[in-house]
This record gives sequence, structure tokens and C-alpha cells, in this order.
Amino acid sequence: MSLVRLNIKGISYSQTQNGAYALILSEMDGERKLPIVIGAFEAQSIAIALEKEIKPPRPLTHDLFKNFADRFEILIKQVIIHKLVDGVFYSSIICERDGLEEIVDARTSDAIALALRFNAPIFTYKAILDKAGIFLKTTPKKKKDKISKDEESVLEDLISGEDKESVAPSKQNFSKFSLKELNEMLDEAVANEDYERAASIRDEISKRE
Repeated sequence: MSLVRLNIKGISYSQTQNGAYALILSEMDGERKLPIVIGAFEAQSIAIALEKEIKPPRPLTHDLFKNFADRFEILIKQVIIHKLVDGVFYSSIICERDGLEEIVDARTSDAIALALRFNAPIFTYKAILDKAGIFLKTTPKKKKDKISKDEESVLEDLISGEDKESVAPSKQNFSKFSLKELNEMLDEAVANEDYERAASIRDEISKRE
């Protein structure tokens, strides 16, 4: 299966669930977005890694792992989002030490937080992006790999905010809607940059295909 490289577009605060955020990944050579719902702590860790000039006074968990890996000469070569089951993304971290390669299973949010700290590329399989990616039909603004002002504000709030326990997002019941209605709702959610809602609608559509 062919791999597709992803960039991190930004983090969007969930408009439907307190304490939940949508990590927005974008394919490097296309316009599709892959929103993944994550908790507040993971969002904060990713946001801090994106803002390279900001250093927390004490190392976060992912920073501690990076320090540990550096001390024992463990390198993260890449991260692969390799599976999607019932709306949950599964990832693998490809590590190397003394010329030996190991594959470590990880939550996608943790894997991406570590990839940022190791400057490791992030990939997913084309089949996953075909199934779960959201294609923006509108003409894209010339802000590739940049986030909107609203998303920038969210990142600033994340970096200065307190750590909170991750909260699983509550999903609206979309089973009563037809496929036509779901696709219309998906377009509306994407247009409003409500990526967490869009991800939930996308998951319902995927169940029926």
C-alpha cells in the first residue's frame, strides 16, 4: 500500500465538546485534510512542539521521552497512521537503535507529539486518506501549512493553559440522517471549520460504505 506524507495544519478547538480538540493534518501533495480528535493535554504538547521558541519550565511527558531517547541513542525515523477502526486512528512509531529497527504501537496523538520533537515525517496509507480525508471543495486560500487566525488564537490559549485530563468527545447521533443529508452536513461543517463535527459525520458515512 502506498504511503501519503502529511503535514500538521494546526489545532482547532472542539465546538461541541469541552476539553477536546481536532488535530488537523493535511496531505503534502493535495488539498485533503485529516481531522483527528485529541485531548487537551496532547493538544498542548503538540502546540508547544509547533511553537519551537516556547520552552516549558519543566519537561512535559513527550519532552522527557525525547531526552530519554537521546540519552540512549534511540532515533524515531517516522510515524505511520496505519489503521482506522470505528473512528479511532492507530499509529506506529518506527524507531532505530544501533542499526536495528523496531516498530512501537502508539496513540496517534502521542506519536505525532513525538514526531515533532524528532523532526520525523508523518505518513498514512492512501486507503485511510481516501476513506477518512475531507476534501475542501472551495478554492483554497494561499496559506498552505498555515492555520487561520482563529486557530492561532487556540494555540496561544493551549500553550498558556493548564493541563487537563483527556476527554473522549461525545458524538451526536447521526444514524437517523440519510447519506445525502450527511454529505450536506459534512460540507457545512468543513465550511465552518468545525473539524471535530466533520470527523464524526465522516465516521458515520464510512460505516455505510
